[in-house]
Amino acid sequence: MGGLGCTSTYYLFPSLFLILFFSFINHHFHYLPFPYHKNSKLSLPHHPIFSLPNNSTLSLTEISTLSIPNNSRLSFPISSKLSIPSNSTLFSNQTQVSDDIYLNDRLNNSTTNSTESTQHVITVHEKNPFEKMEEGLARARAAIREAGRSKRYTSYRKGGFVPRGSFYINPYSFHQSHIEMEKRFRIWPYKEGEPPLFYNGPVNDIYSIEGQFMDELRKSPFAAQDPNEAIAFYLPISVVSIVRYVYRPYTSYSRLRLQIIIEDYISIMAKRYAYWNRSNGADHFFVSCHDWAPDVSVGNPKLFKNFIRVLCNANSSEGFQAIRDVSLPEIKIPFGKLGPPLLTHPPENRSIFAFFAGGDHGDVRRRLFQHWKNKDGEVKVHDYLPKTQNYTELMSKSKFCLCPSGYEVASPRVVESIYAGCVPVIISDAYVLPFSDVLDWSKFSVHVSVAKIPELKSILQTISEHEYVKKQKGVMQVQRHFVLNRPSKPFDMLHMVMHSVWLRRLNLRLLG
Repeated sequence: MGGLGCTSTYYLFPSLFLILFFSFINHHFHYLPFPYHKNSKLSLPHHPIFSLPNNSTLSLTEISTLSIPNNSRLSFPISSKLSIPSNSTLFSNQTQVSDDIYLNDRLNNSTTNSTESTQHVITVHEKNPFEKMEEGLARARAAIREAGRSKRYTSYRKGGFVPRGSFYINPYSFHQSHIEMEKRFRIWPYKEGEPPLFYNGPVNDIYSIEGQFMDELRKSPFAAQDPNEAIAFYLPISVVSIVRYVYRPYTSYSRLRLQIIIEDYISIMAKRYAYWNRSNGADHFFVSCHDWAPDVSVGNPKLFKNFIRVLCNANSSEGFQAIRDVSLPEIKIPFGKLGPPLLTHPPENRSIFAFFAGGDHGDVRRRLFQHWKNKDGEVKVHDYLPKTQNYTELMSKSKFCLCPSGYEVASPRVVESIYAGCVPVIISDAYVLPFSDVLDWSKFSVHVSVAKIPELKSILQTISEHEYVKKQKGVMQVQRHFVLNRPSKPFDMLHMVMHSVWLRRLNLRLLG
């Protein structure tokens, strides 16, 4: 026995020798799938990924894809699945592994337990808020897909509105998505910035939806109490106010000053907080109805590559991307009110076949006036009406309300016609209609290309009375989605805008 010398330890304690040997090997060569250092916690490797689903159109049930520059920074570790050996003991409700705090105990007890296999005890650390948020979004995606697949409704609110009918692309997915949004969607409005350029949007007249959204978010249940619990981030910038206070009186129509103000604001937020750099702006958005709003991103396309623009001027021929951007309804709100009156005249009480009244703004309207102004007894096309005639009343008596683009693609007449229960006739080639992720506009409106303006009457005449009644019923069905309430209510206009932003964020998977 004396001849064994120092090697006797290895014969007596083979498990101790193996532990020390593999610890030394891994320290130098990292054969094990995770770093193993004395007095430190084990951490699973992570590879920052930023992805959207691979389809070209936004969907409630699919996921989309988005490329991010290689230097993008994602500041949180991805949640990884951990395989636990069958003889391991899990004693904590957490997620990161720690092994070596028990190593000394196992070594000290090896003399008495040399015949037993080593027990691996795994400690798990609590997931950070970011991981929990992304897991919640994953559950939301799964619930929405399942609702669409199974064609079943689930609701936690008794007596709440449930979307039904062919006017929705998928009413089951839409309903579930709205439920998930109310449960999970939280927006952090950046607090920096002072009026009049920030937190000072208009709440009346033509661009009023910009200020209404801004004002609503301050007291909304969607507003996050802490930025770390936010799923999206709102820039409280008013393009209308910038144009009013920086540009007037007009000496130049260059968008440079507008671009500099917003780019500087983003730069400050990106330096002060980690949220912009975490996603390269893909979970950030602003809301604007001004005609100049799309030009905000023209000066620095790289900066705004992933940024969500919520725009009235949703022109697909000028860079609006439906998979990333949101089409905002344009509504003209009278002072002291929240919109035009809701009218419910039935189809049989509508004696005017087609109606339009408005200014000669832009090429589309000029073509419309050229072919139809005061030229047909059934297609009534006028410029501004005399004060003796009531514009809203004439719309309520019309079967079809013509909605040609003006200087820009959007027009408040789309919302006005829906309020009047009149089937909107969209005369535009590049207008991405609001809420078209969930609403099937073909079921309650008519689209006429600009080139077919001369054929306008014959196109409308091909619509049978039965088909017209179905479309008019559809208008009444979707009316609630264009009504402005303060405070906002489920499925109304502001909730629908929130839902459109929610979909873009839901289609985003941030992993880091």
